[in-house]
Amino acid sequence: MYRIAIEKLYRWKESKRRKPLIIEGARQVGKTWLMKEFGSKAYADTVYINFDSNSKMAELFASDLNIDRLIMGIELYVGRKIDPNGTLLIFDEVQEVPRALTSLKYFYENAPQYHIICAGSLLGIALHEGTSFPVGKVDFLSLYPLSFKEFLMAAAGEQYADLLDRQDYPMITAFKQVYIDALKQYYYVGGMPEAVQSFVADKDFNEVRKIQKRILEAYEQDFSKHAPVEIVPKIRMIWNSIPSQLAKENKKFIYGLVREGGRAKDYETAIMWLSDCGLIHKVSRVNAGGVPLKAYEDLRAFKLFMVDVGLLGCMTGLRQRTLLDGNDLFTEFKGALTEQYVCQQLKVIDDLGVYYYTNDRGSCEVDFIVDTGEQVIPLEVKAEINLKAKSLKTYREKYNPEISVRTSMADYKKEEWLVNLPLYAVEEICKCGDGVNLNNS
Repeated sequence: MYRIAIEKLYRWKESKRRKPLIIEGARQVGKTWLMKEFGSKAYADTVYINFDSNSKMAELFASDLNIDRLIMGIELYVGRKIDPNGTLLIFDEVQEVPRALTSLKYFYENAPQYHIICAGSLLGIALHEGTSFPVGKVDFLSLYPLSFKEFLMAAAGEQYADLLDRQDYPMITAFKQVYIDALKQYYYVGGMPEAVQSFVADKDFNEVRKIQKRILEAYEQDFSKHAPVEIVPKIRMIWNSIPSQLAKENKKFIYGLVREGGRAKDYETAIMWLSDCGLIHKVSRVNAGGVPLKAYEDLRAFKLFMVDVGLLGCMTGLRQRTLLDGNDLFTEFKGALTEQYVCQQLKVIDDLGVYYYTNDRGSCEVDFIVDTGEQVIPLEVKAEINLKAKSLKTYREKYNPEISVRTSMADYKKEEWLVNLPLYAVEEICKCGDGVNLNNS
């Protein structure tokens, strides 16, 4: 199974300004696998240390953080020498030994020759709780479930992903049934690596669902095990409300749907905990279309999406037949699944700000507004082939963006001010401003 993130790791390895790297992401998105896979491909040797319930490592890092001493201790622990140039050091579940996180500062300042990658399933929480290491001494990489493009590589073949990269829409349209079938499968399977691997190997949707249920159970256990006891019930309530929040026509998060009379101050900490875990995506409203969009962010209004479309389908009990039979795509819960899918694909694009837009009167809503750093692109999401774009037109008349994008099951089409981007190609949104091959990248 190929993960595009490995290309970023190669670039990190070769960087002259390389710092210890922290990989952030939800439990079971493939962080450990990616680190080990990279180590086996890019280094002569890999030293893997799991800090979970590791008393020896806790003791090693408990006293002074002299790098020579730490390296000697690790060498004694693994029983071999560490070559600064040829060994990758992997610190997994590093949040379990906060002093190991602190040591990254000293590795960077005093021994930058060592190649160190760290990860942990609850690392985001540890960092936000103030675990000590100075900002600017580490690099970060976010890892998400497999994108549709990665799923396509695994399920249909790399050549189909290459066509998307090349923006070869005449050829893509000729083979669109392959993309549509893969998209239907992705809506059900999602991008969690274990689920994808199982599906690619056996094509057994029932087994996929069992895996997804296990993952959801593990997340629920994390709530009880790792969250402050006073917010655990609120975390569960927020988490369980997300499918019904997304099922609404207006997908703005409503506290009253969590519990009657619910208010922001009751649930803010629970939402932050889920976000720090990487389990949800919080997409804020903007009320204007200027650059940067963040300047127009309304922190009071937002949508919550889950980490993975397959897990969302599992939580709702969505049946495979609903997705896979006939030509009527996604007849149940289709709007929610489609917006979840689009959000998930946008999140994997580097340096992309993701928001949604409503005007002050609430009469115009654009599903997503993305900030590339150079331009703002409004994006309207259609679950099927409905090509009306009333809100996009209203937004365009007010803010005159360079390009507007509608994503649907219709084929690629570029009009004067509007690009129709097939749902299976939505990850290419930053390339469609000037039509095909905009960025030649």
